[in-house]
Amino acid sequence: MNLNSLIRKEVRRLCPYKARHIHCRVKLDANESPYSYPQLLQKALEVHTNRYPDPEGRELKRAAARRWRVGMRNILLSNGSDEILYYLVTTFGGPVLFPAPTFSMYGIVTQALGQKALSVPLQQDFDIDIRRTIRAIRTHRPKIIFLSIPNNPTGNSFSMEKVLKVVEETRGIVVIDEAYQPFSSRNHIMLVREYPRVVVMRTLSKIGFAALRVGFLIGHPEVVEMVNRVRLPFNVNTLSQTVATEVFNNYEIILEDVKRIKEQREYLYARMSSIRGIQVYPSDANFILFRVRGARAVYRRLLREGILVRDMTQELEDCLRVTVGTEEENRMFVEVLERIMK
Repeated sequence: MNLNSLIRKEVRRLCPYKARHIHCRVKLDANESPYSYPQLLQKALEVHTNRYPDPEGRELKRAAARRWRVGMRNILLSNGSDEILYYLVTTFGGPVLFPAPTFSMYGIVTQALGQKALSVPLQQDFDIDIRRTIRAIRTHRPKIIFLSIPNNPTGNSFSMEKVLKVVEETRGIVVIDEAYQPFSSRNHIMLVREYPRVVVMRTLSKIGFAALRVGFLIGHPEVVEMVNRVRLPFNVNTLSQTVATEVFNNYEIILEDVKRIKEQREYLYARMSSIRGIQVYPSDANFILFRVRGARAVYRRLLREGILVRDMTQELEDCLRVTVGTEEENRMFVEVLERIMK
């Protein structure tokens, strides 16, 4: 059966996001938290599975709004941050602009929806190339600009001065993706209050709840209302809403482990920086990007030892990305890496 004639040309050219499952003893490839919280699942056992979820997720919105000090009308819930990307591009259309390298789903979603995707290379220090970005804004007039802060896969936060220049230059929507914000000292929610065209994306996936698939759009009520028009009904299930609400009600527990991850990030950075032949990049996230000659060979040797990291060589020459794990996992990774590099 040949379906090519039925498939939109944008989809025919699409390379899907690759989320592979590889068996290993130390999994440090997906920027997940190494910590789980079964004690917060108790209320999920009381869920009435025969009833549809609250379509507005009011209890979860109330808990999130209290935590982030915004109004409930400033929040839209989603089935993971990826769904928000679809809603934003569906609502506002393209062109869509973003730096490169960055989270690949910005481009994938834009292309899947038949819109024009435009990327501007980052500087060598992985900060925004503001001259080229402003030129692209003036030439293409993007409807949406995505900025991942901290940026995946580079791990750094773009300079605030350049972020503000982007916001002030464009007439489109500026989306600040704060998936990794818990591990950074930066917070951009205040920009939502100052600039109605700025929206912030957040998620619980990086702090121990990737299985829930819960994402948040935080923005001006008018923007939230517009995006809500394309939201699928009952998009966040009751089990996820219930557990996510418990996360916010017990957030101090989460913050303790976030602190541990940040401490282990500094340990990893110091140990890796001492290994000859490796260039390690500073990180504000829960992962570290590093460059090593023959990166794919190093990746394969790590995997043979049971340690899975992320091969980033298609996006950045000779680069791998390692997620910060537990103290034991990080020690095992560094010891194997040291042995490989001897």
